[in-house]
Amino acid sequence: MPESPEVIDKRVRREVYDFTLRRGIPPDSTNVAEALSLRRELVRDSFSRLAAAHVLVLQPESGEILMANPFSAVPTPFRVEVAGFVAYGNCIWDSLGIPAMLKADAIIDSSCGDCGTAMQIAVSDGEVSGDGLLHFAIPARDWWNDIVFT
Repeated sequence: MPESPEVIDKRVRREVYDFTLRRGIPPDSTNVAEALSLRRELVRDSFSRLAAAHVLVLQPESGEILMANPFSAVPTPFRVEVAGFVAYGNCIWDSLGIPAMLKADAIIDSSCGDCGTAMQIAVSDGEVSGDGLLHFAIPARDWWNDIVFT
């Protein structure tokens, strides 16, 4: 008996985050299909359902993962060194979410959104330190209106 879409989605979601937590970057559909012994088409259909549920954000051209929040599948201005690997956050909020999710210390390299000056933020024992100000230009309630821009 074939698995239901709900069961496939749970398996795919788990594998996406397990892979990401091992490597610091979300997998592509081929990685997930191989790990779960599923056809790639089933994984891509699952990606679409998970994106509709705001679990993932997909690249419009390819349908592959762009964001498995708080992780980015592509380099961003928010480089996070944490738990023995390097990851990229989608924004400063997500960059802080990575060490929070892992309950680990981290160094976040970024730059000032206003002047471009390099900046470093440390997370140690759950405390954030560094020079500068963290600014959230859009209220959280509006982030999904254009999550890639946000």
